[in-house]
Amino acid sequence: MKYIFVDESWEDYLYWQKTNKKLLKRINDLLKDISRNPYPGIGKPEPLKYKYKGFWSRRINSEHRLIYQVKDEEMLIAKCRFHYD
Repeated sequence: MKYIFVDESWEDYLYWQKTNKKLLKRINDLLKDISRNPYPGIGKPEPLKYKYKGFWSRRINSEHRLIYQVKDEEMLIAKCRFHYD
């Protein structure tokens, strides 16, 4: 599966690389799991509504969420830091 980061999510990903390797590993584990199973799996996946309709959320931890959308063999990563706004 091809990962496509929007600008904000790529900045978030780089932030985790510099500041918190444990959360970076969790994000990478979530991305691998989503590649195998886009909707069921770890991180309590749930479909989103309103602004993020068509996207799904998985918990990185109690404070941060991974927001993504899967189409064919591409995964669009919208956020990987904080909650949805």
